[in-house]
Amino acid sequence: MREFMLTLFIAAAVTYLLTGPVRKFAIAAGAMPEIRDRDVHREPTPRLGGIAMFGGLCAALLVASKLDAFEFVFELNEPRALLSGAALIWLLGVLDDKWGVDALVKLGAQMVAAGVMVLQGLTVLWLPIPTVGNVILTPMQGTLLTVALVVISINAVNFVDGLDGLAAGMVAIAAAAFFLYAYRIWYGYGIEAAAPAALFSAILLGMCLGFLPHNMHPARIFMGDSGSMLLGLVLAAGAISITGQVDPDAMNLFTGGERETVKATVPVFIPLVLPLTILTVPIADLVLAVVRRTWRGQSPFAADRGHLHHRLLEMGHSYMRAVLLMYFWAALVAFGMVTFSVQSDQLWILFAIVGLSAVGLVVLLLPRYTPTVPRWAQRFVPPRYRRPQHPLPEPQPGSAADEPEKVLVGATAVGERARWRRPGH
Repeated sequence: MREFMLTLFIAAAVTYLLTGPVRKFAIAAGAMPEIRDRDVHREPTPRLGGIAMFGGLCAALLVASKLDAFEFVFELNEPRALLSGAALIWLLGVLDDKWGVDALVKLGAQMVAAGVMVLQGLTVLWLPIPTVGNVILTPMQGTLLTVALVVISINAVNFVDGLDGLAAGMVAIAAAAFFLYAYRIWYGYGIEAAAPAALFSAILLGMCLGFLPHNMHPARIFMGDSGSMLLGLVLAAGAISITGQVDPDAMNLFTGGERETVKATVPVFIPLVLPLTILTVPIADLVLAVVRRTWRGQSPFAADRGHLHHRLLEMGHSYMRAVLLMYFWAALVAFGMVTFSVQSDQLWILFAIVGLSAVGLVVLLLPRYTPTVPRWAQRFVPPRYRRPQHPLPEPQPGSAADEPEKVLVGATAVGERARWRRPGH
């Protein structure tokens, strides 16, 4: 665990330290596109944050290659395959952030990056099927499945990158959940083939944590496509590694009756769905966007303001509250799935997930509000929560200023909420 924490820290520190110089470079290079109709921010903000993330990835892999605990990991081709695919997708993202790249060209380049990883051995070799066991995939089947998983993950993260800190935070949650799962397979079952996936997840978590301080609202820099596509590829690489390389037979789970075997092998089936469940929110956003645009007769790759985070803002949620709500749903799905893989026969887990989902729905439908704090605590909170130091003077009776006015005090999922009040009250 110490070695994993060291690589995580290296990735976070290098990413954090590089983001400042990268921001200055992005401004000098003119990587600050004009504000678009679908954008939420109102000031031009530099992109190319993926350059700092890629630096964190390279530094963490370099340090990990020198540690004895990961010596067997780098005897495999998986780290080299990850770095090759990441370099291609990162270069594509940098070009897109600066000059723009056609959507179909990006899709083709994503498939090429996935194919490069497949050629170097990072591919799905077999699938564990309930009541059947291991099903060996043909090279063509493994390649198609690997490319599909990579492309879906890349575009899901890219689609959700619409608010400050949203994509980095959600991928950090996904990486943390996947690290716990992979580490349990490696440490709990003694299967070293799960170590690369755990290493990739730890590095990915460090990259996100290092970038978040610069990207939280109001963001000083955006990760751009160079960052979002890189995060999606690294997340997919961990899922492919543990799905294709870990042999379920090594866990000695296919014993006993059929019912007992299916229950015991729940941890084996988790990697088939964990990457997709972790990205449930962005993947749902991706599917809805494609359906919505196709229904309107538009290209599925045409940009609009119909994403989930846009709808949260339209419902009246504040910027940070919309981000935190997306964090909540991502964490609920990701850690709920990991917990279920450990204690799949415990009924309380299902009730806990249902209860937390109900809490999330209640918070989602609550109106927007701006709380105030006591005067003695105002120095510790952001300015928007502080009371004015010098209140406005009371209007004279009978004057025009004494007329009541309609003031918007909040919004709900069904519309705005307003009331009449006198000025100064």
